[in-house]
Amino acid sequence: AGLIYAHAGNADFDSLYTAQPVRPEPFGEAHENPVEGCGSTSSPRTESLTVHPELNFLADADGIVVMTNEQWFTNDAAERISEFLRAVWGEKTLSENTAWLADSLGQKANETPEEAIRRYLSAQFYKDHLKTYKKRPIYWLFSSGKHKAFEALIYLHRYHEGSLARMRMEYVIPLQSRMRHQLDKLEKDIEAAVSTAQAKKAQKQQDTLTKHYTELLAFDEQLRHYADQRISLDLDDGVKVNYAKFRPLLAEVKLVTDKSGGD
Repeated sequence: AGLIYAHAGNADFDSLYTAQPVRPEPFGEAHENPVEGCGSTSSPRTESLTVHPELNFLADADGIVVMTNEQWFTNDAAERISEFLRAVWGEKTLSENTAWLADSLGQKANETPEEAIRRYLSAQFYKDHLKTYKKRPIYWLFSSGKHKAFEALIYLHRYHEGSLARMRMEYVIPLQSRMRHQLDKLEKDIEAAVSTAQAKKAQKQQDTLTKHYTELLAFDEQLRHYADQRISLDLDDGVKVNYAKFRPLLAEVKLVTDKSGGD
């Protein structure tokens, strides 16, 4: 494992990697437990470890990987993991390997494997990433706030001056529309409820989504302001200095930009 792309500003990425599939090595004996701190020590199903030539796992097209509590986009982080498992081991053992991964990440009794993976990505992944990279992350988590209405990872070396504008136009604005549509649907569900229990359930969902929607609107205003500035990075300045340029938009800013540690 290691860096396969370390240019700045996404330079030459398309010519280097878009035309060639990224083929990660399957977990073998040397990678028995790829998730640090996992509870499970058993390996995933290795019935077919050969990467099939017709199955490709390509790098993300725009370098923006969405992580949300529920699936709003078909190419979010949880779905990318499924694509990875499918590309490496094939469709036949996808369910089994997904279950193994969820168990390794601490699946709860009331969760499906997919829900467990999504919860880990939303609640724990970035904490683990910061620990691995000693508070100098190579993936940066853009976050709308405590309700996590919207969160997305950008790989430091793929960030460029247009990344925030693309994040806003391709993800944040469409998500506002989808949330608004869902709120309207929940309002109709409340009116059409045939029991108090149904009405309360829909009302609870509506209240939660309203908080997310309000947070997302505020985040969009901040994001637009920063996107318009078309901020560039100087990687020679180090992670701490560059991370601070996006202070209101990023998660764990104090932890990354404090005076302890080095770059």
